[in-house]
Amino acid sequence: MQPITTLNDFFDRSGADVLLFHMGRRVTTCPRDALIALENLEAPWPEPWQAQARLGIVFQMGDMPEPAIWFLALPLDEQGYLSPGQRDAFLQRLLETLGRNAQGLDGGKHDEIEHLMQDNPLVFTPSTHFLAMLNAQATQQLSRPASQHLELVEAYFSKQMTVDWQALGLQGLADFTVRMDASQAQQLADVLPDMPVELLHALAYCLEHLSLDEGLVRALIARGELAAQAADIESLCACIRAVGGTPGEPTSQWYTGLLEDTAASGPDILAAIAGRGWRHLEDGQRLPLFLDRLAEDPRTDFGAVIRDLALIPRLRLPVIMFLKEAPGGSAVQQRLAALAPHTASAQD
Repeated sequence: MQPITTLNDFFDRSGADVLLFHMGRRVTTCPRDALIALENLEAPWPEPWQAQARLGIVFQMGDMPEPAIWFLALPLDEQGYLSPGQRDAFLQRLLETLGRNAQGLDGGKHDEIEHLMQDNPLVFTPSTHFLAMLNAQATQQLSRPASQHLELVEAYFSKQMTVDWQALGLQGLADFTVRMDASQAQQLADVLPDMPVELLHALAYCLEHLSLDEGLVRALIARGELAAQAADIESLCACIRAVGGTPGEPTSQWYTGLLEDTAASGPDILAAIAGRGWRHLEDGQRLPLFLDRLAEDPRTDFGAVIRDLALIPRLRLPVIMFLKEAPGGSAVQQRLAALAPHTASAQD
């Protein structure tokens, strides 16, 4: 029998039913092949966050009455490939606890595993809205009922009954957005213009993980423009994040307009675009415009943002090429000169 040398080996050998989720830039389903390629050092991680591959692993094995969830942050090297040392150490301790065959968990072993996870440098605690979105997506994929909070949210947005928006829970909002159909998306679009800002912010934390109907995207853009006119940067950034996971021209064109407006593209807006709408930077005009704005604003952490973007496989080469070709005396060149040692290592 072949030894267990990867997390994927462990789950294969244990006979577990496993769902994987990206938990870094946003909460989305993670193909098993992405983990296999990362652990075999065959490919960089597609959605790195803070130089880590952040995974939510929902699994069930043996006599476990309910699925367990592990949140693991696997360290990445400067090119986005796995740095396997901590993964190997965790796997060794895991196998020592379970036995080398990684066979099912009984009650006692499950308690030992829980203790192991509490004393694990790879473990991280997701933010509240990431947890809500993971729960919403996992229950849907496992054909389990949504939380009890969903019904109240549905009643509020459908206007079937009078509900105080402050009674709507984050988990209910997450369940609603993950399960909403086209008519419910239209309901959201219809109420967006008058939605209380606090509810808008909570809703945006859910929508940013999803690909949305075009009508809802346009309604969010319109609400974002109203926020910009009112100098409500927090609501503007919420709308920027909310549409970031949706491909297509409406979001891309809006991002371009924001970046072209030097008065609008401050550090918060740039962070929102980079953090949730990075796929819209896969563009020959939009990426240079973004990097110029990033360099021109002294309030931005230029080095941290470019290192983060350069870890994304599809952006790595375009970012590096733009930095190398930046004109002498430009804002980009000046910012690069200020962090030359870091930039040199990032481009190696």
